[in-house]
Amino acid sequence: MLQFENKGAVLIILAGIFWGTMGLFVRSLGAFGFTPVQIVCFRLIVAAVVFAVISRVKEGPVKIPRRDIPLFLGLGLGSVLIFTCCYFTAIQMMPMSVAAILLYTSPIWVMLMAVLFLHEQLTRVKVMALVLSFAGCVLVSGIGGGKVAPLGFVIGLCSGIGYGLYSILGTLALKKYSAYTVTSRTFIIAAVGCLAISSPADMAAKAAACGNGPFLAVLVVMTGIVTAVVPFLCYTLGLSTVPAGKAAILATVEPMVATLLGALVYHESLTLVSGCGILCILAAVVILNRKSPEPGLEG
Repeated sequence: MLQFENKGAVLIILAGIFWGTMGLFVRSLGAFGFTPVQIVCFRLIVAAVVFAVISRVKEGPVKIPRRDIPLFLGLGLGSVLIFTCCYFTAIQMMPMSVAAILLYTSPIWVMLMAVLFLHEQLTRVKVMALVLSFAGCVLVSGIGGGKVAPLGFVIGLCSGIGYGLYSILGTLALKKYSAYTVTSRTFIIAAVGCLAISSPADMAAKAAACGNGPFLAVLVVMTGIVTAVVPFLCYTLGLSTVPAGKAAILATVEPMVATLLGALVYHESLTLVSGCGILCILAAVVILNRKSPEPGLEG
């Protein structure tokens, strides 16, 4: 009988589910005229405030030694901020399906980086699950047409690398700090960095002119909590017990959830191809969570 190895796997999957709702909030805030980067900024600021409060209540003041500052800069700027900005830029430069495929190359980069830097074992089961999950993401996203400029392709790949970098750097940070410290410091740094590139004055002007301030405020707070606070906390807590390579594959439930929500909420077509993609992702999750010995790959 199939059983989850630990609660960490459940937390990782929950994170992917919550991330999959992002499109609902992005479309709602986009209707107010905010750019994608400005929406990211709202999201990061709310998450930074909430995580800072949680960390303070749970742990009190935590001092980060100077030697570990680069690690948190890497998490906040090199991962969370950069991957998000690259992803939204890629969406503007190419079909969304292609941008999504490039973003979800992240498990490949995570697995390679985990083998190189975290000394995780590369097993046949992990490789099989990786192939299934990536195939599922391609099928769910759809095969985009049109030419992609070399610069756009590189930016799209950078979004996947940055996305995957959180798993690697997060695993390293969790060896010294709690999940609350890791997420709070990461999002404070990312929020400060995003403010520098999101035109705060323009954001304030759009908010003042929206005509429904209370609703906008609630929407902004919910965007931060549902698409950042809950999933990143779940993912970071999950990383404390789940290997980074495995976690990256489990999180690929995100495009599956996004596709289902698009069909249910916006009546977007759910094709046979995307249905096959969902089954591939579910199969990868099932394979990874079977309690069975895994022979390592030689060479």
